[in-house]
Amino acid sequence: MVTFRNNNNLRKNNFRRGERSFKSNGDRTKFSNNFSNNETFQRKNPGRNNHNASKLIEKYNNLAREALSVGDKILSENYFQHADHFMRILADQEKLKKTKFVETNLQDQKVSSDKSSKQVD
Repeated sequence: MVTFRNNNNLRKNNFRRGERSFKSNGDRTKFSNNFSNNETFQRKNPGRNNHNASKLIEKYNNLAREALSVGDKILSENYFQHADHFMRILADQEKLKKTKFVETNLQDQKVSSDKSSKQVD
């Protein structure tokens, strides 16, 4: 019979010594010390559920109504807050789409006016 006692001790010792390898991107700090509200703030990773914001709004509103029908006001308020969160995300997405649409229209108009002015010359 083969025992794995030495193998287990080796793993424990490496764990205690802190010789574990982690992915890192250099010597950067995890948190910056500038906590001011920044208007240009954007999330680095927007989260996997943001593309389903409308479905999640419907889901949490239904859960909140169900909790209210049972009589659990605290749980229903929690679900309403979740729905409100995703409503804000959806509004931000719509605002971003609208600004991109306006920017592309302005660029298209500028290009078409440049072409027409060159044809006139």
